[in-house]
Amino acid sequence: MRTILIVDDEEKIREVVASYLQNEGYTTVEASTGNKALELVRGGNVDLLILDLMLPDMSGENVCRAIRQFSPVPVIMLTAKVSEDDRVQGLTLGADDYVVKPFSPRELTARVKAILRRAQDDTLLAETISFQDDDLVIRPMKHEVYKIGNLISLTPNEYKLLLIMAHHPNRTFTREELIEKVLGFDFEGDTRSIDQHVKNLRQKIESDPKKPQYIVTVFSVGYRFTGGEA
Repeated sequence: MRTILIVDDEEKIREVVASYLQNEGYTTVEASTGNKALELVRGGNVDLLILDLMLPDMSGENVCRAIRQFSPVPVIMLTAKVSEDDRVQGLTLGADDYVVKPFSPRELTARVKAILRRAQDDTLLAETISFQDDDLVIRPMKHEVYKIGNLISLTPNEYKLLLIMAHHPNRTFTREELIEKVLGFDFEGDTRSIDQHVKNLRQKIESDPKKPQYIVTVFSVGYRFTGGEA
């Protein structure tokens, strides 16, 4: 049974979301502040976080930023901010999805299911994937990535992007394919948003991000993972 943490300072919203999730068999816990949310996530019993950005003690963006320092738990941002820049900022901070208020509780529940399903699929892959004499090592069962023996910190979307591409070396993925697999089929942002995730990922796994060896650009199409043999 999966546990969903609902973080919102409006009790009515927490109650409605909790009711829909519980009807689908999920366990729910609630928090009205960012500090309480951080405390619960650190407790290690949260499988997904629904996070409102307008909290009384700190912004949801800062909560997400803090969580990404110690946990890969999936995060759905819940907010009244509607601009594309706001969505891109949220995804860059490490959110897995972005839902704008007012929202449909049914749709939110469907997004929760989709994200947890993708997270579960990740754990079914090989225990260790290694490239270029262990220059880059991925350990899906532990959700860890190493560069030259050093553990590197990836956001959930960066990790998904790397894992999907690394599991299909030399296959060219279109931007649309990567958005569907990483951000979800119902992502409403620009297809170029995946470029920012690739850029961030290159900064972490490439020896020279300006001359990438692992993730190369296929012009006018998308990207290909080469296994370091570009």
